[in-house]
Amino acid sequence: MLMRVAPVVFVLLWSTGFIGSKLGAPYAEPFTFLALRFVLVLALLAPVAALTGNFARDWGERANSMVVGMLIHGVYLGGVFWSIRHGMPAGVSALIVSLQPILTALLSAPLLGENLSARHWLGLGLGLVGAVMVLQPGLVHTLDAGSGITAATIGANVVALFGITAATIYEKRTSTDTNLLAGTVWQYVGAVLLVGAGSLLFETRVIHWTPSFMFALGWLVLVLSIGAVLLLMLLIRSSAVVSVSGLFYLEPAVVALIAWFMFGDILGPSQLFGLALATIAVVMISGVRRRQILE
Repeated sequence: MLMRVAPVVFVLLWSTGFIGSKLGAPYAEPFTFLALRFVLVLALLAPVAALTGNFARDWGERANSMVVGMLIHGVYLGGVFWSIRHGMPAGVSALIVSLQPILTALLSAPLLGENLSARHWLGLGLGLVGAVMVLQPGLVHTLDAGSGITAATIGANVVALFGITAATIYEKRTSTDTNLLAGTVWQYVGAVLLVGAGSLLFETRVIHWTPSFMFALGWLVLVLSIGAVLLLMLLIRSSAVVSVSGLFYLEPAVVALIAWFMFGDILGPSQLFGLALATIAVVMISGVRRRQILE
């Protein structure tokens, strides 16, 4: 039952990350914001892991989890946060990162032995079209304004794209036997080391403790960094990575729905049609199978 509802819950939770980031970003620099967020996550999860004896069996498992954490929480989130902080419109950032399912599909066949049929490739294409349609009104306005899209911000998002793709594949290859709680704790240890270094080297580390910032921080710690990430790791371990990556096609649409509900943003016919296409795409991408790989 859990695995049936887990994809839906994951998409809903993960999509709220954009809203939380939007609320908190004006009050702290990106690496400082992420470092504080991850330290608070560790303060909550590490005692639970210690009390239950789930700190991973050896340093090899811990190192693998730390690499995953550096990639998904440090490289991916750090790249997206940094680019938006430096003027990259969120819609353009989301569009670049929405290439992740296609990049994952290209790499999963040789690295993980996942077989993709014509139906899966068609689903990947439909999902990308759906994501573009959902984001299209904001993209047109952004391109007309011509602000924030530079080589540096585009590069940061491309790095983020490769970070989350690499994290997904690496987690599937190395961490399937690691305790889920232990693996998550060590992921955040790796993430804190990376973004903490970025904060110390490149930022002032000034935080404005406004009610909006504290709400955003609490939401991102509890809902995103604990709830959604635990679900993501569970999905990666139990499903083909292409199927899991396909869920990210729904993120722009769900974010648009949340923005419509919270901020009164307008949802036009093209965006609703894009949502329908993205939903169909996720259904088509599901069911990717692994072939036997010679060890």
